[in-house]
Amino acid sequence: MQSFGQAAADSAAAAGDQDGVARQVHAVQADSASVETTITSSRLGRSPHIGGIRRILFLVIDDLDAQILHALQLAPRVSFRRVAGVVEATEQTVARRYHRLRRDGVVRVVGLENRWADGEASWVCRMRAAPDRISQLADALVRRRDVSHANVLAGWTDLVCVVRAPLGDTREDLLPRLLPRTTSVTDITIDLLLHSFGHPATAPWTGYGHTLSDRQAEEILAERTGPVSCAQRFSLTAEDRHILEALAEDGRTPQSRLAARTGWSVSRVGRRIAALEACGALLYDVDVLPERLGNQLSAMLWLTVAPRDLHRVGELIAAHDHIAFAGAVSGTKNLMAIAICRDTDDLYRYLSEQLGQIEAILGYEVNIRTQRLKQHGSLVAHGRLINPRPARTAR
Repeated sequence: MQSFGQAAADSAAAAGDQDGVARQVHAVQADSASVETTITSSRLGRSPHIGGIRRILFLVIDDLDAQILHALQLAPRVSFRRVAGVVEATEQTVARRYHRLRRDGVVRVVGLENRWADGEASWVCRMRAAPDRISQLADALVRRRDVSHANVLAGWTDLVCVVRAPLGDTREDLLPRLLPRTTSVTDITIDLLLHSFGHPATAPWTGYGHTLSDRQAEEILAERTGPVSCAQRFSLTAEDRHILEALAEDGRTPQSRLAARTGWSVSRVGRRIAALEACGALLYDVDVLPERLGNQLSAMLWLTVAPRDLHRVGELIAAHDHIAFAGAVSGTKNLMAIAICRDTDDLYRYLSEQLGQIEAILGYEVNIRTQRLKQHGSLVAHGRLINPRPARTAR
């Protein structure tokens, strides 16, 4: 991946203004406000190449940004001090870089209440509607707390999302909850997510490159809280709800703010978070927007694999650098995966050179994701990750 200065120089050269503009862009921090100010105040703003220049400049992160992202994916609440020591930067620099990435909508750390522990399951829903109705359908779905990973596919006739619902729910139970009465859905397929492959907690998608070394990753993981005993079924208190609500808005909310919200001491909040994590009541997800990291093409892969080969193939695919998720599902296609690529050539090479080498794959379908609407705990709006719920003030 290019450094910010290299990308700026290349962009300026394309605009015929290599010296002056490259120096200006190289001198600013690579956040959207600074870049836009530099573009506007220079001759770049009048360049016929301005569209391509903006795409390059807004997609570049440097080595330190990438290492910070990787650290968060491994340990979502890792301290800035720990990250700074591992990447050999100052704590202030790490904090400033993280807050810029979050402010620019590149990354969001979110805390999630684990409803799967109460017998809920994940259902993969694919809906088809007229193109002029997809927007209405999307608006109805993305605001639902039980809906995640919503995407519009190429052609603007299909929308795919994941719905969290009790395992005993039938198609007839799910449909009234999902579909607004006025939406003209012409077809819907609902399949159960049976198993997730890979180890996302320790081997997340890192297609943006420039990640931590194995030694650095071990140092980040070393800060994880040790196991806390959880001998009986966990019941959430009103104070727990306040903690979970705050962490859903920002999974890195400091314990001091959580203490202010609950009325507890900071040490008690820390112990309670550790207990919630240990009992599986509290999970974390790090939402990353690949398009802001130089990966412009995303595809959903629907594969058919013989049952005897399903687990082996699923684990193999999950280990591919291009794959952000792989899971076994019910239905005619029994394995789904999400591939994130830089461009069309990158996707083609992945399909032909890696996926195509797995002989146990009996059939496949590839759908290009046209628009990303929602990730696990974040909406996607105007090319940024945003909080799906208005922020609350601490009491």
